[in-house]
Amino acid sequence: MAMRRSIGVVGLTFVAIGGMIGSGWLFAPLRVANQAGPASMLSWLVGGVAVLLIALAFAEVCGMLPVAGGIGRVPHFSHGNVVSSVMGWTAWVGYATTAPIEAAVMLDYLGTRVPGLERAGPDGGLTGIGLLAAAGILAVTVAVNAVGVRLLTAANTAITWVKIALPLFISVLFLADSFHLANFTDMKGGFAPDGARGILAGVSTGGVIFAFVGFRHAIDLAGEARNPKVTVPLALTLSILVTTAVYLVMQVAFLGAVPPDQLGDGWAKLESTHRLGPLATLATGLGFVWLAATIYGGAIISPLGGALVAAGSNARLAMALSRNGFFPRVFQRLSRAGVPLLALLLNSAVGFAVLALLPFGDILRLNEASLTLSFCVGPLCLLALRRQLASRARGFRVPAAWLIGPAGFVVTGFIVYWTGWTTNLHLFIALAIGAVLFAVLRFTSPPPERAPLDLRQATWLIPYLAGLAVISWLGSFGGGLGVLTFGWDLLCLALLSLAVMAMAVAVRLPDAAVQVYLAQEQALDTEA
Repeated sequence: MAMRRSIGVVGLTFVAIGGMIGSGWLFAPLRVANQAGPASMLSWLVGGVAVLLIALAFAEVCGMLPVAGGIGRVPHFSHGNVVSSVMGWTAWVGYATTAPIEAAVMLDYLGTRVPGLERAGPDGGLTGIGLLAAAGILAVTVAVNAVGVRLLTAANTAITWVKIALPLFISVLFLADSFHLANFTDMKGGFAPDGARGILAGVSTGGVIFAFVGFRHAIDLAGEARNPKVTVPLALTLSILVTTAVYLVMQVAFLGAVPPDQLGDGWAKLESTHRLGPLATLATGLGFVWLAATIYGGAIISPLGGALVAAGSNARLAMALSRNGFFPRVFQRLSRAGVPLLALLLNSAVGFAVLALLPFGDILRLNEASLTLSFCVGPLCLLALRRQLASRARGFRVPAAWLIGPAGFVVTGFIVYWTGWTTNLHLFIALAIGAVLFAVLRFTSPPPERAPLDLRQATWLIPYLAGLAVISWLGSFGGGLGVLTFGWDLLCLALLSLAVMAMAVAVRLPDAAVQVYLAQEQALDTEA
């Protein structure tokens, strides 16, 4: 039984928006302002354009090849099983930690009203009761997803309307009641206190780029979209434009609403004094005490919506990894509702184990690092498949792909680099664990199931990963040595990315091999 194509443009668009507007909207305005000051508005624009460059590549590729778990599956057709397994694994690790993170955030807010969910002390963490509550939240995400993709998209759409309306409502109140134009130019440091570096730091460490990475959910659910040649490109583009607008309005309202007397030491020193973040701090200070309760409700709803969508996406990705030969074949099976139920249960169990065994800070770093690298396959597949499947019908063609493809690949490298060396170290450890797991699963599987490895097509990964590691280690972001100063680091990374992309396109799969893999995909759909 094949997966049911029942998601329309609105449903898929809201899946992506729901992934991008999560609980982070409560804290992002302050975090970005700390880095870039009033120029944090530009941080959101830079982040939106950067993600759009990557999303455009996926819009063409996944519209043409709408398969479940697209980030982990599409590179299988352009570069074979090794590349698809590496990229799928890094994305899966990130996805597997997203739902537990959202559950922990939700319980953190609930803990202000319900005692006993969290341990006291600086290390914090969930108590036994808290872990049971987390298990309950994860069980709800499994139950909703298990019913079918229609219920998932309906529930997510309803929640996402709230997630859009609430920050916009708060922003309008701030703009109407208290807006200090002088905050944008007359405060310490002026409009851009740290110049271009501050704007880019806002994109990276300020959290802009990680607010946007939720667009990936539309890619992973593309296999269940109606008329995917139109639905997928529209959903990806609309979701990023809407999300950029929402965050930009929020940032402007926040910057203007801060009382000028709190900016004597500059934007970098501005702090929040409310448990629910800077918006609640401002609301209380402006006399909107009742608004704090509304923000509290949003703080509970937003993580729940994010967890629902993350659980659904990761089930499709685990299914894709099974088809790649990375996970056992049993995770390809679909339930009567057309859902990869066993994959859904696997991810929920792994997510709970991660939450129970790892400190929350480590889970965040693992999530942050793992989600970024896999995006490079979009621009790469765009240029490779333009040659391999030149005559295949496309509902959307990226204009100037020769420019947008390389630009998207370079931007992906920047995103990975901007996360910093400390975070990237977790990424390389996760890759090493994935390599060991891949070897174990391969050599313990029956010989007939061991497909030949597409090693030549994966050779570009060696210079790319090694170069990323060295530049990140020597760079000036997140624990780097600072040997490569700002500007030179980005130049080195851009040159590395362009060289590797040319190599990767050159070693793509032969056209005949692509047709074989496409035929196998159709056979797997029939068997499922």
